[in-house]
Amino acid sequence: MQELVNSARGKVGAEDVLLSNASDTEAFYGRSTKAREISRRAVESALRDNRREAAALWQLNSALREAEFGNVEEARKQVAAALGMSQSRDVHLLQALILARSGEMARSQSLLDDLAARFPLNTAINRYWVPTARASLALQRDEAQAIEVLRITAPYELAYPDPTLQTGIFLYPAFVRGEAYLREGKGGEAAAEFQKYATYRTAAVNCPLGALAQLQLGRSYLLTSEVDKARTAYQEFLTLWKDADPDIPILHQAKAEFAKLQPLAN
Repeated sequence: MQELVNSARGKVGAEDVLLSNASDTEAFYGRSTKAREISRRAVESALRDNRREAAALWQLNSALREAEFGNVEEARKQVAAALGMSQSRDVHLLQALILARSGEMARSQSLLDDLAARFPLNTAINRYWVPTARASLALQRDEAQAIEVLRITAPYELAYPDPTLQTGIFLYPAFVRGEAYLREGKGGEAAAEFQKYATYRTAAVNCPLGALAQLQLGRSYLLTSEVDKARTAYQEFLTLWKDADPDIPILHQAKAEFAKLQPLAN
């Protein structure tokens, strides 16, 4: 990966793309500070080439990771920075998703309504991204509604998730659906969703959600009283994140949950 990134140095439309992809790889292993720095370089590279929308998208890609890791304030700060670079359709779409994942319901809902009204025939928007964001909002009040909202995404989950412009398939609808099942206490159904990141490993590649899916698998197996499977899933996640930044909120949660699990497994 590093050789490829180095080979693209100074190449318009290549350097920034590969840097952003490299930042996802660092984030996959929980190296959040390094991921943030590489994303900063991706943004700067795009801005040097006057590719302002691309710069905003790389910033939002970083912000989305921060939101998933529990660094909500950092995510919101990066969203604000991205909006200063571009106000394009795709920028607003990712902004809406990040705000939904960060719990900002009103702003996210307004953006989603506007996007759905302006682009009614866009499949990626209306059958992948908008339902995923709406389901994320619904998670905060009604898990069953979140699952229902995501039904429309089923045929498109493995599609290339434009507008992120990344090489990996995020499988975001599956991740959010798994979260909804977890909150409903349906461990088996939740595990089936998170398992998709292993089943389609070559599609998900370095998407950081692939690492977080291991943690969510552990939580799912606990609900089905499969303690040994849960312990293995937690261990696999913590092994992936053995060099992770210690201050990541979701890592603190995982370690605390695993510590409580140890006596159960003995």
